[in-house]
Amino acid sequence: MDKEVPPTPKALDEALSLSAEILKDIELSSMSLAKIALKASRLARLLNHDNPQQIFSYEASGYPTTPNGVTPEVWGLLELAGRTYQEKDPNSKDIRTLAYLESIEQLEEQITAAKIGLEAAKDHDVSISSANPNQFVMAPMGNFMERQGLHTRISTASQRLSSRQALLYQYATRRYYELKFSGVAQDVFSKVREGVDHQIGEYVPSAVQKFAAVHDNLRSENPEDWSNAVHSCRRILQDLADAIFPPQTDDRITSEGGKQKSIKLGPAQYINRLVCFAQDNSKSARFTDLVGSHIRFLGDRLDAVFSATQKGSHSTVKRDEANRYVIYTYMIVGDILSLLSDKPIGV
Repeated sequence: MDKEVPPTPKALDEALSLSAEILKDIELSSMSLAKIALKASRLARLLNHDNPQQIFSYEASGYPTTPNGVTPEVWGLLELAGRTYQEKDPNSKDIRTLAYLESIEQLEEQITAAKIGLEAAKDHDVSISSANPNQFVMAPMGNFMERQGLHTRISTASQRLSSRQALLYQYATRRYYELKFSGVAQDVFSKVREGVDHQIGEYVPSAVQKFAAVHDNLRSENPEDWSNAVHSCRRILQDLADAIFPPQTDDRITSEGGKQKSIKLGPAQYINRLVCFAQDNSKSARFTDLVGSHIRFLGDRLDAVFSATQKGSHSTVKRDEANRYVIYTYMIVGDILSLLSDKPIGV
């Protein structure tokens, strides 16, 4: 199983460019498949994909074997690479699973050598006759069996080579679109983050330092710091609520489904206050509903993490979960700030 080590931004940029190169090389046949396999090995190494990196390295050099056959580790890679096949034993009739170990270059050489052999195995034109009009004469069989064997060898090697090309193409294609999509998503979020970082200090000066601490905590390898990043998000939303909709002693009475409902707006109800602010300042009911649902969802999750910590729970937040909470926080703060400035954040 691949190690989950996040690549650096520089590595991701190079990987996107390299994946595009690999696709171009395959589609235009601009270089040998063996060299393309080495490029794919580098692509996997940039992305910290251990198994694909080793597979593509073996595709270029050949899979290692021992006097007792291949090791279990290598066999697992052969299965992942699609190099195994089944064959029936002509004597025992048992089905055996085998694998071919040749490198891509060896497969290419097999095809080239077989084609040269075919040219050499052509039968020469001969004239056969008999002085006996009653005798039936036949041309010699010639090199028919040899040519048939060479055709079989070419067909097998070609099929295997095509499967190697498909393996490389599929991996490069998937990585290309993943990196391309993540780059677009990153650009969109970067605009939102820059807008929030630029404007939040006007309303909540302390949030600037808190967001800086969030970024530092997310870069840490300590799970406790990831939890601290989530707690900082909660405090940012609390401070924002206090700044734009201070705590109130009186509840807000609303009507839902013909029934009246009381909403508390005290110091602890920062989520309710943010939702009420959105309702009071948005001209779009749809926008209010969406922002309100997002605020409630995020608030419930942040409060749950905070509550677990207060109770002494040793459970920690995973890095990807913390990343999502930070993104949600930025999006919600951006939506709130857009109501304050009457201008969308990140546009």
